[in-house]
Amino acid sequence: MKIRNFRGFWSWVPSMASLVPCLALVILFFGFSSEARELLVGGQENSWKVPPSPDDLNKWSGKMRFLIGDTLVLKYDPKTDSVLQVTEEDYIICNTSNPIKSYNDGNTKIPLDRSGPFYFISGTEGNCEKGQKVLVTVLSPKHGHVRAHPPVASPALAPSPVEGGNFSQALVPTASGHGLPGGGGAVGVAVVLGSLVWLALVM
Repeated sequence: MKIRNFRGFWSWVPSMASLVPCLALVILFFGFSSEARELLVGGQENSWKVPPSPDDLNKWSGKMRFLIGDTLVLKYDPKTDSVLQVTEEDYIICNTSNPIKSYNDGNTKIPLDRSGPFYFISGTEGNCEKGQKVLVTVLSPKHGHVRAHPPVASPALAPSPVEGGNFSQALVPTASGHGLPGGGGAVGVAVVLGSLVWLALVM
């Protein structure tokens, strides 16, 4: 493609300075949109309980892609239940006697601060054996910011009913704006910058 007005291009360059604030806002928007989010375990309120089928909670986690910085949210009745983070061995045999961490506040938020597996079971005797347990695997940074979350129309997906024993995803809105659709930031910035360069060349 030929530059039709090279002199016009250079005379236009100084005016680009006025676009810098706009470009900064675009970059900030795409950067914040890929921030970590709070994820409601099981996909709906009060889903930290004995599920209809023993593998329901792990079906939910198996459909997700968790990244460092995400936060798990578990909501339950603290008078009758709790959350235990345990080792793989204790997860397999449902051993509640030696947890890594124990939570019983009814609105537990657990930051995923490293890559690898996290194992959680119910602290109520017998519940783990009935399927109240979940394995969450956090991706390493080399996997980037690709998330296997369906697009949402708002910062949070309202709780949805259980169909066929499968839980759907739910995002917990936060004051910082977490829960906005992630990913696509680099592509969006590239499109904006590419458009500006093209306009400069053809003017």
